[in-house]
This record gives sequence, structure tokens and C-alpha cells, in this order.
Amino acid sequence: MQIGIDSFAAMPEHGNPSIALAQLLERMEHADRSGLDIFGIGEHHRREFLDSAPTLILAAAAARTSRIRLSSAVTVLSAADPVRVFQNFATLDLISQGRAEMVVGRGSFIEAFPLFGYDLNDYDELFSEKLDLLLKIRENETITWSGKFRAPLHEQTIYPRPLQPVLPIWLGVGGTPESFIRAGVLGLPLMVAVIGGETHRFRPLIDLYREAGRRAGHAPEKLTVGLHSLGYVAPSTEEAVNDYFPGYADTFTRIGRERGWPPVTRARFDAQTGDTGALIVGSPEEVAQKILRHSEALGGISRLTFQMDNAGLSHEQFMRAIELIGKEVGRRIRE
Repeated sequence: MQIGIDSFAAMPEHGNPSIALAQLLERMEHADRSGLDIFGIGEHHRREFLDSAPTLILAAAAARTSRIRLSSAVTVLSAADPVRVFQNFATLDLISQGRAEMVVGRGSFIEAFPLFGYDLNDYDELFSEKLDLLLKIRENETITWSGKFRAPLHEQTIYPRPLQPVLPIWLGVGGTPESFIRAGVLGLPLMVAVIGGETHRFRPLIDLYREAGRRAGHAPEKLTVGLHSLGYVAPSTEEAVNDYFPGYADTFTRIGRERGWPPVTRARFDAQTGDTGALIVGSPEEVAQKILRHSEALGGISRLTFQMDNAGLSHEQFMRAIELIGKEVGRRIRE
């Protein structure tokens, strides 16, 4: 199982954005040294995040790391041009000498749609068409294609080409059955974002994915599942909870006001950090055991990424957590 970090490049409320990005790159270097397998950068177009141009951050990290894989988490493909997306990640692959990946999805926020001139009512149709074009570009250097939302391409060559023979593209999904089935039909690896509830409840959706892939003729080993989870690791569970809860409660109470969620309470948080809850917060031993329980409940996962940007943690807390995840959690899972 690969273990990694996903970051949304959170902007400290009263911080300096230049310093925040410098610290993020330092964390990416530290993840590389600590033995983590992958580091992903999200894409948002909001004041509280600095990840509106994720491939620039990933390229900067590529020049400062040597082994860790570099991915998006996720690329909001519905509001992007697939030609430019492919070119950006192919260039990243060349800079990193074959370490680039992307996770594509529709995004959990909607700011990108009006920003880039798209109608939110076309949410799913946009994504389907653009994913089709992106996959065709991956497979063909010269392409003829037409669709509804983009000018047609006639015998156009798309450069540069990546170093890897096939640039890895994962499909990032939330909780809609149609998204799981689409990933299975296309034979794409699946990245499931579980930010609340009980992780095992996603098993029927993952079964839909695997069955759709089987019916489409894809080999079982091609139908891999990753898990994107909110979490944090400290030397002890008590310390992890004390570090993580205040900022987590503040963040999700604030987002809840936008989305109609109730305020976060300590009782709800404790339920989420329990045996079956989605939050992966605790000591290295407790976190490793919970990851393995999640994997078993979902029929086996091949990747897990921690998302820690939601709790207002300090740079020092991030650095310590990354080292514990890379050296302690990873070791326990391998054992």
C-alpha cells in the first residue's frame, strides 16, 4: 500500500503567502526524505488556499525531490482545457523524470465554474466530455475530436509527450454511484474522498466500481482503489486529538455554514475518530491499525493519502506528522 499526503496549500489566516508556499515545499522535501510514496496538491480558487496553479507547485517540488511521486488532488477537469492539462502534466513528468500523476474530478467547490466561464448546470456533461478528450490525448499523439464545450481538433498533434509510457490518471470521486461506475467502465484507478461518516459504508459503491470494470473487460489488478482521508499523526493519540480538534472544528463549522451542516461538536468528532469513523487521527500504531481496518472493510486499497490542511496546524506540527507517517505508520503497515 502506498502512503502519502494531499495538501490544499492552506493560507494561514494572518500569514504571508510567500512564506506559506516556501514551508509547503519544505514539507514536500521532508515527505520525500521520510519515505512517503506520493504527495498531491489540490486545486481551489478561494482565498484560504494557495493551490490555484497546482502544477507550478508540483514542478517546484520536482526540482527539490528525487523519488516521491507528484500528483494533483484533484485537477478540476470540468473547468479546464484537457489539452493544457495534459501538456502541464506531461511537462511535469519530464521535469520529475517520470514521477507525475493526476487525479481528475469535478471538485467539491463551485468557484471554478463562473471564474472560467462555465455553467454549473453543465456540471456532469462538462466532466464527461473533457475526460473523454483527456484520455484520447493520453493515448494518441495526433488527435481528431469534436465535442460540445470546446473547439474541435482535426489532426492536431499534442506536445510534449510524458516520459512515462502511460501518464497515470486516477478518477477522484465523492459519493455518487454514477462516478464509481464511470471509473470502472473506463478502467481507471479510483481515488475515493472520504471526509466524514463511516468509511465502510463506501463498500457498496466500490463494489459497483469493480463490477462495472469487470463487465467492461478490465483485469482486476487494473481496478485499484485509493482513499483520501482527513487525518493527523502525533506521538500519542491524546496529543494528536488535542492538536487537531480545535482547528478541525473551526474549519468544518465555517464550511458548514455554507453547506447547511450543523456545527462540529466534540461528540461528533470523537465518533469520527472511533474504530469505523472516517477521521484517521491518533498515534502511529493506532493510525496504522485503522488504515488496515479501512482497507479490509473496502475489499483492499492500494493507496491512502492524508489531508491535514483543515486543522490550522503549525509548520512544525506538519513536519513532525509527515515524519511519523513516513517512518512509523508506513513501517507498521508494511509489517
